[in-house]
Amino acid sequence: MPYAESKGVQLYYEESGQGMPIVFVHEFSGDFRSWEAQMRHFSRRYRCVAFNARGYPPSEVPAAAAQYSHTLATDDIANLMRRLGIGRAHVIGCSMGAYSTLQFGLRYPRRALSLTVVGAGAGSNPARRAEFLKASAATARRFDEGGLAAAMKPYRTASNRIQLENKDPRAFREFFVRFAGHSALGHANTIRGVQMRRPPLQGMARRFAQLKVPLLVVVGDEDESSLATGLFLKRACPAARLAIAPATGHVVNVEEPELFNRITADFLNLVDSGRWRPRDPRSYNPSTMARKA
Repeated sequence: MPYAESKGVQLYYEESGQGMPIVFVHEFSGDFRSWEAQMRHFSRRYRCVAFNARGYPPSEVPAAAAQYSHTLATDDIANLMRRLGIGRAHVIGCSMGAYSTLQFGLRYPRRALSLTVVGAGAGSNPARRAEFLKASAATARRFDEGGLAAAMKPYRTASNRIQLENKDPRAFREFFVRFAGHSALGHANTIRGVQMRRPPLQGMARRFAQLKVPLLVVVGDEDESSLATGLFLKRACPAARLAIAPATGHVVNVEEPELFNRITADFLNLVDSGRWRPRDPRSYNPSTMARKA
């Protein structure tokens, strides 16, 4: 099995194809298999790499929460690329992976050809920070006390997950089969070390205003928290383009793979051909732009 070491932790990865590299970064409740539709599609033209974050078997599951953080998650992307001899890559992340992808663009801009983020938003609104932390702590306790079976139950009726069940019951079942193979310890530590300690995205307007890496933000129109964050990123970052998938929930790449692949392929083609351009300043309406605090 292929592994890459990052700061003492072994990360499992799979790759397919040849060409310009794409690195896929999964969401909290997913893993590298969440990107299967994208691996199959984009590996026809690109060298595609998908990996499991620390805490997600068969990647190593460190026992201490101190070995998990949003900074380490970002460094894991960079170290994986280094181990695989990848100097620069298109980085595509979903939800928790979207946060890491954005941080990668901020911290390693010279190593990012482009950034694509799907469903970025959980815990991003500073006004609802206390509510987010309380809910996250309760979820971590469910993993501790009841294991994966107990912690999975709320996902079956989550407001931004039911869309997948309605459209594709088979994919919905597969989601839970994959989830059942995860590590309760890894999930609890990821919540406490990564999600509860990472700074809210909506407090980073000044940093995103300086980001020059081409950025595609993808969000489902029925994913309420991600909608707000998607609009924030579009308004704060001149490098950002925003795509909204209709009648769609949180994990757009799984729920609407053909739409997501088409949108993303168009974006990557613009970047690869040198035809991508940042937003024309003349399109700005100051009354609607995010304040650069």
